[in-house]
Amino acid sequence: MARRLIHFSVALLCIGAVLFLLKGTFDLWLALYLGAWMIFGLYAVVSMDDDLAKERFSPPEPGADRVSLRAIRLIAMAHLVIGALDAGRWHVALVPDALRAIALPVMVVSALLIVQSIRANRFFSPVVRVQTERGHRVIDGGPYGSIRHPGYLGMIVSIMCSGLVLGSWLGVALAALYAALILRRVFFEDAFLKANLAGYTDYARRVPYRLIPGGW
Repeated sequence: MARRLIHFSVALLCIGAVLFLLKGTFDLWLALYLGAWMIFGLYAVVSMDDDLAKERFSPPEPGADRVSLRAIRLIAMAHLVIGALDAGRWHVALVPDALRAIALPVMVVSALLIVQSIRANRFFSPVVRVQTERGHRVIDGGPYGSIRHPGYLGMIVSIMCSGLVLGSWLGVALAALYAALILRRVFFEDAFLKANLAGYTDYARRVPYRLIPGGW
C-alpha cells in the first residue's frame, strides 16, 4: 500500500503541475478540484488490497471489448488539458461559477461511489473479462444490490462534473464523449457477463436496473 500511496501522490502532483502550467494560474477552483481528487484517490488506494490493485492497474489481458482502454483514458486526459487551457487562457466557453459550485460536491459524491463499488467488488477491473484465475463470481452486495453498474454511474457523473468544475464547456464536451463510451461499455459488459459469468443472468433478474435505481 505504501508504494501505491507514493505513486498516487506523485501522479497527483504531476497532474496539478500540468494543470497549473496549462491554466497559467493556481486559483481557488484549481485548489478545490485537486483537493477533491486527492480525497477520492486516497480513499481508493486504501480500499484496495494488492490483488485488486494489480487487476485495476495491470490486468493480465486486454479484455473482450474492442474499444481500447488507452483511447478512453486519452479522452479523459484530453478533457483535463482542454478544460484547463480554456478556463485559464482561451476563455472560449466558460462555465458560470454558480454551476461550478454545484458540480463540485456532486463530483466528490459520484467519485466516492466509484470507491464504494471498488470496496464491494473485488473483481472491479478496467477491462471486460471473466477473472477465472481469481475465482470470479457475481457480486450483489453494497451498491450492487441496487444497480448492476454503480462504478460506471460514478464515472459518468464524476467526469461530467469534472469538466464543469474545471470551468470549460469544451472540457465538458470531451467529458461527454468519455461518458458516452462508458455508457456503451455498460451495454457491452452486461451482454458479455450474461453470456460468460455463471449466475449473472439471475442477478440481472433480481437487480433489473443498470445505472438508475427504479429507472433504468
